Amino acid sequence: MTTITAAVTESGGAPFALQDVELDVLQDHEVLVDIKAAGLCHTDLTVASGALPFPLPGVLGHEGAGIVREVGAAVTTVAPGDRVVLSFTSCGACEGCRSGHPAYCERWLPDNLLGGRRADGSSPITRDGAELGGHFFAQSSFATAAIAGERNVVKVSADLPWEQLAPLACGVQTGAGAVWNALQPGPGQSLVVFGVGTVGLAAIMAAALSPATRIVAVDLVEERLELARELGATHTVNPAQVDDVVAAIQKITGGGAHGVVEATGNTTVLGQAVQCTRAQGEVAIVGAPPFGQSVPVDVNFMLPGRKIHGLTIGDAEIQSLVPAILDLARQGRFPLDRLVRTYPLSEINTAVADMSAGRTIKPVLIP
Repeated sequence: MTTITAAVTESGGAPFALQDVELDVLQDHEVLVDIKAAGLCHTDLTVASGALPFPLPGVLGHEGAGIVREVGAAVTTVAPGDRVVLSFTSCGACEGCRSGHPAYCERWLPDNLLGGRRADGSSPITRDGAELGGHFFAQSSFATAAIAGERNVVKVSADLPWEQLAPLACGVQTGAGAVWNALQPGPGQSLVVFGVGTVGLAAIMAAALSPATRIVAVDLVEERLELARELGATHTVNPAQVDDVVAAIQKITGGGAHGVVEATGNTTVLGQAVQCTRAQGEVAIVGAPPFGQSVPVDVNFMLPGRKIHGLTIGDAEIQSLVPAILDLARQGRFPLDRLVRTYPLSEINTAVADMSAGRTIKPVLIP
């Protein structure tokens, strides 16, 4: 057993509390990682609020980055001393995994978001002998160290700061993947992004590397719209400052968007996003509302080739997408540093407050 410090969520709506907990011995395909940085994501806050049925008390965190300390007996892809990014896990055997789409793994929900346990039913984290909810995205990285699975560990080079590596695990992949893997804008096409937090700004940066010529950022926060322009948006729309968001976007795009990324998780906004498309336009849904919500769709409006595409983590294959974004960042073409503000792990509740208030785009916790 290894004693570590972790930010424990006791119950839905309770603040995070730093406590000593214990990590289990490694199973054959697991990796022990000393966490150097962990991104804070809205998914963490949704689970911590009690809105999703993750077993609490537990340890969250799913954008980890750090150094491998120890590996299980069957691990072959990383070794102690390697720098790694911890992303989502997958089984490797189902149809989604075999076809190169591990984000659609048959075991995605229990093994990443809801289960809080390994596949064998055990938790890698205990407190005073009692199991806690752990294995969150197969890592639970709001801690000084985490047990991850070999499949969700990506070996990376050593020339970017830790705080820029951590957001790659989820938020940045989600936004970039929505553009590159799903919407794939062609020459002269238009792309609209609703919500320019980490995911939306990553989508903007990805679109700026595509042949799209009109890139529209939509958000209520003027500072974020200004940053979106600096990162590649050609136009911005603040819904509080226009009479009709849909009409404004249709005007900018010359009759409707070719592609839309909906990153707010707000079903009213999703309805607007659908209405913003032109014939054969497509909406990529990456923002997740609470379970059970729906959006009415006019069937006749959809018949002219319009599409609505649900996405998990940008339909990413982590072993190829993470290194690609890192190469672009290294070249100065994907400025991750513009998104990040660091906080000590001990100030996790301040980071939560700042992100919730819109003062910080991507808080990154440093143990």
